[in-house]
Amino acid sequence: MSPYWSFYEKTEPKAVKNGLKAKSKRGSIGETWWSKRWVAVLESFKLGARLTRGRSYARKGQVISIDVQPGMVRAKVQGTFPDPYDVSIKLKPLSHAEWTKAVQAMASKAVFSVRLLSGEMPQNIEEAFSDSGVSLFPKKGADLKTDCSCPDWSNPCKHIAAVYYLLAEEFDRDPFLIFRLRGRTREELVEELRAIRSAGAEEDSGSIPFPAGSTPGRAEPLRDCVNCLDCFWQKGSKLDLLPINPKAPEVDNAILKRLGDAPFTIGKSNLAALLPAAYEIAGKRSLLRATEEKTGRKPE
Repeated sequence: MSPYWSFYEKTEPKAVKNGLKAKSKRGSIGETWWSKRWVAVLESFKLGARLTRGRSYARKGQVISIDVQPGMVRAKVQGTFPDPYDVSIKLKPLSHAEWTKAVQAMASKAVFSVRLLSGEMPQNIEEAFSDSGVSLFPKKGADLKTDCSCPDWSNPCKHIAAVYYLLAEEFDRDPFLIFRLRGRTREELVEELRAIRSAGAEEDSGSIPFPAGSTPGRAEPLRDCVNCLDCFWQKGSKLDLLPINPKAPEVDNAILKRLGDAPFTIGKSNLAALLPAAYEIAGKRSLLRATEEKTGRKPE
């Protein structure tokens, strides 16, 4: 060991008031699969002790600010120097043509559109990008260009690592930040998806076949349907043969999420915030009733 090593004095970073602190106090950082995927890229750099110190910085609240822009993340991190360090993380945005292909691939699958329009990230969203010949997440460390104004010669340093970790939790909060980093805002992506889905719906509606001898848009008046007036509200025996197996939706409260806040409140709570609990209760009671009618006994 070098005799000069004993003169090294370990210093602690200056405390930050109201810094951005990681929610995770121990173990891994990031809750959703997409944030874990982001952290996996960081951990593939084999940073060793810098990774540990970066995680410690993230949990202490040494990161002052994070700003995600198309192709760029800018952050300020407080270290041992009086002034905070400037951190930048660059990821090349996808081109307009690449985004067009990716959005078309997403719109082609209903589950992608429903989840994205509801503010969720589909589990296999990367398929839409890989089918278009691109990648949503960085594939390797070289895809990310990082820089820090600190005197540490290592890159990425612990300050950059701290920003990486906090970005994972930012992605937990808003998965659309990943798209923003790649060059598309949430509003732009949603608008493109809705436009493609709407165009497809219009084409489908225009190709619906009508029975022979009927005229599209001209239904037979109910008063002329003399054979069905007496039994119009009866379900009929054939309906009993129809299998009914209700399942939980892939996206909870998808319509509420798309509509956003209601224009009025009950007390201090917005109606949209109260309805999910009411829907859950109604759903459970409906399932219980369906089970009772099917089995002839109340479930225990």
